[in-house]
Parts: sequence; structure tokens; C-alpha cells
Amino acid sequence: MNEDVRNIVLGVLATGVSASLGWLSRTYLWRRRLRRKRAFFGLPGGSECLLVVNREAGGDNVVHRFDVFAMLELSALIKDCGAQARILAHDASHQGFGDRTEFCVGGPYSNRRMAAHLSTLLPGVTMNVDVQPSEDRGSITVGTERYPMDKGITEYVILARLTAGEGGRPVFLFCGQRAITNQAATRYLARHHESLARAHRSGSFVLLLKVVNTQAYGPDVVELVADVTRLALTAPAAAPAAT
Repeated sequence: MNEDVRNIVLGVLATGVSASLGWLSRTYLWRRRLRRKRAFFGLPGGSECLLVVNREAGGDNVVHRFDVFAMLELSALIKDCGAQARILAHDASHQGFGDRTEFCVGGPYSNRRMAAHLSTLLPGVTMNVDVQPSEDRGSITVGTERYPMDKGITEYVILARLTAGEGGRPVFLFCGQRAITNQAATRYLARHHESLARAHRSGSFVLLLKVVNTQAYGPDVVELVADVTRLALTAPAAAPAAT
């Protein structure tokens, strides 16, 4: 074997080794990200989760189109984890939490299960559900701070990951003032789940998000107002009894 042939063979071998190492490295990183993603969402491969669907406020068994879009965002995340989703209506979910990961979409005015979750899991959060139009309608209160809705301009949504129940699987809440804010929260989760997993590991968190100018930007412009976990998980102090 002359020197030229030897150099060609060595070059081919080096290229093959480099390609193999690159493929192994990418595969390792991909699998590590997948493991972290599955751990954050509580979705081992082949597992089942719940997608709890609300109804459009004032509608008769109708799901708002923005809530449908939110479900599609979540379905993509679930599929990426190799899990399967079971879709349930909000008033047909007569079961506890913790055994399976749950994604619950919609405010308490259109989602009975969300109303139950707020009362049980987030005692520090309330939402005005008045039917009659008023300045306070749809406002979110966290602790003592109230966040009113300026429709189409400034709107708020609660994004929460809560671990409760015997099984330890998380419950994700997307509790917005309007359907478009629910979609904004699911999109925010899809974009930022890696940083949220680093910041909160596998623990609970409750974030207050502001959705800016939905009439122009739709669900795309979302700002983090505050991490309100401590306030949201703390029941308000009882009012002193009248004497």
C-alpha cells in the first residue's frame, strides 16, 4: 500500500469515526432532553394523561376555537413525550389527581374542574365570575392584589404546575380571563418548559402572565408578571369575627 492510498484510507476512517461520535453525541443529548422533558411533564413513554376541556362561556357544549388551539399545542407536547392523551369534558372528570398528569384549560366560569382546582389547590387565587358586565368581571385576585381585564389590550392568565395526590403526577392549570389567554399560556409553556424545569425542577410553581394587545398580536406577546407560588398556595387569612 503506497502512501497516497494509506492517507485516503486513514482519512475515510477518521471521517467515519467523527461522524459516529457526532451521531452518538447528538443521540445522547436528545435522549437526555427527552428524559428531562418527560420528568417535567410527568409523562413517561407510553403513559396516559388527561386533557380536561372546558366550554365556551355562554355556549352550549361548545369549545372556543382558541381553546381548541390550546389543546393542539398541548397535544404536540404530549406526543413528543411518547404519551397519549385522554380528552374529558370539564363536567365529566369525576376523579382525583396525582395518578396521571392532567392539563386543565379554562377559567372557573367555563370549567367546573378548574373551579375545584382553584378552591383545593390554589386557595390564594380567586377569579370574578360575574355574569353581568362590570368593571370587576373576569378579574384575577392573587393574595390581596387584583388584576382586572382590559379586553384586547391587557389580559392575565395563571399558569401553574402543581404536584399533589398520591401518585405524584403534576396538574397543569391554564386559567385565563379569555380563551385566547389560555392559548397564550400553553404556548408560553411549550416555549419555556426547559427553563421552567431548570428553575423549579420537579416542584410546584404558579406564574402570573400578562398577554399584551391580543387584538393585534393574538396569543404571541406574553410577559411574566411574577412568580406568585407562595401567595397562590396560601389560604387568605380569615376575617375577624364581628363583635
